[in-house]
Amino acid sequence: MILCFLGVMAVQPVAARELTVVELYTSQGCSSCPPADAFLNELAKRDDVLALSFHVDYWDYIGWKDTFASPANTERQRAYARRFGIGYVYTPQMVVHGAAQMTGSNRPAVLNGIAQAKTMPAVQIELRRDASGVHATLSPKKDTGPASVYAVLFDREHATNIRRGENGGRQIKYSNVVRKLERLTGWNGKAMTVALPVGEQANDACAVIVQSDETGMILGAATLALRN
Repeated sequence: MILCFLGVMAVQPVAARELTVVELYTSQGCSSCPPADAFLNELAKRDDVLALSFHVDYWDYIGWKDTFASPANTERQRAYARRFGIGYVYTPQMVVHGAAQMTGSNRPAVLNGIAQAKTMPAVQIELRRDASGVHATLSPKKDTGPASVYAVLFDREHATNIRRGENGGRQIKYSNVVRKLERLTGWNGKAMTVALPVGEQANDACAVIVQSDETGMILGAATLALRN
């Protein structure tokens, strides 16, 4: 379930900026990840980027269990590896808008990927919340092909003290840490409104991502703060 706190007062819709989605696949147990984590912290401050930190679990065996890792994050990364024809997964890896992948600390490649993503057409998404819940409205768009609509819950910031493993003794700051990603529905390019499930818990923010089922490219994204 995607969980969001809602106030009783109606809230005005939030129109989506055209966001470029940058996904960092990282691990607290990976000694080469901190520079990429720091770079993602910078990207998370940009108004035109939705920077998300996906922690994977396959480095847990080397002495430190990542406190944010999940098998679902690892499987999402493996799906990208299959799409890109890599044949393996690694950290730190950044995936820019589902269209390109590179080492997460390779700043020129990441920034070039973001610039290239700005030239892609975007699906317009409006996120809103009121007493009835959180909803995303997708504007119609032709020739998109089959796609999926995902909801993402994330925390804005965590500072983690790592006691063992390759990063033992370090405190590392993480931004926009994904705590839950859920596929809400399929999408065929027609106008649609979809509800984000609501529960008793909340993270700092949520996002909606529309992603092509055929190519893995991001077709649109929007984000909404859930608490100050």
